Amino acid sequence: MNTEHYKSLVAKLPLLKAEIGKVIIGQEEAIDEVLITLLAGGHCLLEGVPGLAKTLLVSTLAKTLSMSFKRIQFTPDLMPGDIVGTEVLEEDHDTGKKFFQFNRGPIFANVVLADEINRTPPKTQAALLEAMQEYKVTYAGTDHPLPKPFLIIATQNPIEQAGTYPLPEAQLDRFLLYIRLGYPSEQEELAVLRATTGTDRPVLNTILTDNDVLDLQTLTRQVFISDELLGYVNKIVRSSRPADSPVPFVKQWCDWGAGPRAGQALILCAKARAVLNGRFSVIPEDIQTLAYPVLRHRIALNFRADSEGITTDKVIGEIVKQGDVKK
Repeated sequence: MNTEHYKSLVAKLPLLKAEIGKVIIGQEEAIDEVLITLLAGGHCLLEGVPGLAKTLLVSTLAKTLSMSFKRIQFTPDLMPGDIVGTEVLEEDHDTGKKFFQFNRGPIFANVVLADEINRTPPKTQAALLEAMQEYKVTYAGTDHPLPKPFLIIATQNPIEQAGTYPLPEAQLDRFLLYIRLGYPSEQEELAVLRATTGTDRPVLNTILTDNDVLDLQTLTRQVFISDELLGYVNKIVRSSRPADSPVPFVKQWCDWGAGPRAGQALILCAKARAVLNGRFSVIPEDIQTLAYPVLRHRIALNFRADSEGITTDKVIGEIVKQGDVKK
């Protein structure tokens, strides 16, 4: 792949953001983080109160990409087979012989929206684990590879926790980013009201194909990061662990910190942010910005922190200050 091809693909990223912006008003940080997840080849968790366009953001992204899209509504009675698929008994009409045929579930798509993932029991949540990590589904001893690129975006509601099933830490760790959507500003909310209560419906154009996304994911891994910044990432991750942390805030408020997967995620996401901004090398701002969505689901606060209103983002802010590097 030549340099001109890379440049032409990177030039399409602002167009992709503009297409999404036709439907999603505001939420620019969340849009950037979803696109970073796509470029880094991972999965993300979207959290926000009802009505903040979590589902709409994912479906809009899928429409701007020439890739297959499936939505799974998670409910308490959802079973693993409803996600990965199941075998059914078929009959060969020529020979009369019967055989089992695997019918693929909705997980077999390029972009999968796992809507309200915390409303289904752990057994069903676990059905996503192998798919997220191994990019395949194993059924009756047979491996069924998932399409590439493959992106799971899960949503959850931080309120109405009655009847929900919090995600296990092992599954949370498999999400590259934990993205929080906040309320829109006054002007953004006014624009939403104006745009969504009339008859006009924006027409979305397809910007990238599946092969374009795969090429951009390859480019992302080739982005340069200096040894100094690698050390900075390593220091950030290690500082999140209470036993070894030089940060008093961490020792005081945290039960446990992030594992090595967090460092890998932070480096890949920093590289993806560089590509999204038209750069081919990582800068400190990439790391400092993405430390929050990378670490917030990989740090456990203790009871004292919860009781005094200390948030993971507050702890991460203290960690990022340690070993700060020049911009």
